[in-house]
Amino acid sequence: MYSPNDIYFNEDQMEIKELSRKIAEEKILPVRAEYDREGIFPREILEEIARSDLFRVFIPEQYEGLGGGITELALVTEELSRICGGVAICYAASGLGAIPILLFGNEQQKKKYLPLIASGEKLAAFAITEAEAGSDSSNIKTRAVLDKDHYIVNGSKQFITSGGEADIYVVFVSTNPKKGIRGLTALIVEKGMEGFSFGKEEDKMGIRASVTSELIFDDCKIPQDNILGSAGRGFRIAMETFDRSRPGVAAQALGIAQGAYEAAAEYASTRIQFNQPIISFQGIGFMLADMETSIEAARALTYTAAKYIDSGAKDIGKISAMSKVYASDVAMSVATDAVQILGGYGYMRDYPVEKMMRDAKITQIYEGTNQIQRSIIMTKIIHEMAAHSKK
Repeated sequence: MYSPNDIYFNEDQMEIKELSRKIAEEKILPVRAEYDREGIFPREILEEIARSDLFRVFIPEQYEGLGGGITELALVTEELSRICGGVAICYAASGLGAIPILLFGNEQQKKKYLPLIASGEKLAAFAITEAEAGSDSSNIKTRAVLDKDHYIVNGSKQFITSGGEADIYVVFVSTNPKKGIRGLTALIVEKGMEGFSFGKEEDKMGIRASVTSELIFDDCKIPQDNILGSAGRGFRIAMETFDRSRPGVAAQALGIAQGAYEAAAEYASTRIQFNQPIISFQGIGFMLADMETSIEAARALTYTAAKYIDSGAKDIGKISAMSKVYASDVAMSVATDAVQILGGYGYMRDYPVEKMMRDAKITQIYEGTNQIQRSIIMTKIIHEMAAHSKK
């Protein structure tokens, strides 16, 4: 089932979409219930995705990519999420880890890491969250002290997607605690570096095929050459990364919503009550109509944001936040309604919609809660109105 919004994609993008859907239906669908139930990291599926060159779609050609951008990353993420949001985030998280290197890495860093990410040989991850630093990045406690030509890092990170499975981590540390967010610095950390280990793996409500774990730094030695940008630029690096990655979360939410809608529509077409399929009852039909309408609106906003970012526009924060907040709210609403349409069956694990409802919730939380997204949008509106009043 394709969308009217597909007219906005070129031939290459449609091929990416179709290939991603094929992999999702052939490789993910048969195992999604088991992977969700057992919390199995989808290493073999990610290897299949790598063989299909889908990790290359968001990497520039000079670093062995296919030259796409956020739009291509979102297309793959949406199609994988339609079947399993957990498997999809294992893919998308590598894109999140790659973005700060793409934006702020020097040429040596880009040549070293991006081809490995593009081939899928190495997974990337993004590590900013701590026990006392979620929305408040100024409260980061992980400390890095420069010692000759190495940073010595001590502290821990919490709730890191692909922690322990990824090979390349962009880690945000404090190099000058007195300066708050202006004292944050981004470092590239490789799995296996001295003093770098992994702690607790979280037992999550949803996206259970992905690993979410703690990173531990105990006198971890990181070469000074692994600094991204320069010391003190970490907050800017994080925010500019999120501005570009949030349509990816929107795409994940969109895919989950699409999968839940399709499951609900199919069930409503075949479930007979009072001698007719329940889809013919106005109460159900109106729910499905609202579900599909909201999905198409979210899809239009998501890919508008992605294409706007790919155009090279600078003022991307507001549209990026809008896409994330709207699509994730739609995903939660649609998945909840899908469970309602299936009734008692929807509450059972024999049907996929209860999983989709659990998976949808995280899209309202990570990469900035939806309350934070609304704050970003509100702040931008205030600035726009202030500028307008001065004219």
